[in-house]
Amino acid sequence: MVAKRGSEVTAKLAVALGAGFHVNSNAPHEAYLIPLKLTWSAAPLEVAAVTYPKPTDETYPFSPDQPLSVYTGKFEIATRFKVPPDATGGLMVLAGKLRYQACNNTMCFPPKTAEIKLPIEIR
Repeated sequence: MVAKRGSEVTAKLAVALGAGFHVNSNAPHEAYLIPLKLTWSAAPLEVAAVTYPKPTDETYPFSPDQPLSVYTGKFEIATRFKVPPDATGGLMVLAGKLRYQACNNTMCFPPKTAEIKLPIEIR
């Protein structure tokens, strides 16, 4: 990805869940559920916004009366970055973290955090 000083650039993170699995959305209906969350380190760019796709409400055998706000299958999370006018030029790697809790139709697994590395060239 190439970013110009003094501009904005959008990066899309592709996520693919295996068949039969889901993760809670970034805004689950219940406070006790672990949301999907993408965060980035502060430098060298500024995060302007992280945009999640529209979740779906689904019911499962363990929650037949209370739909859950989830993501399934393939989806993208977009991050809009601001490139400071005085940003150091050159090739670098932005560090991010994607926190999630994967579940199937009968159980949820312990939460995990995936390290994200995004190469970027600042011009």
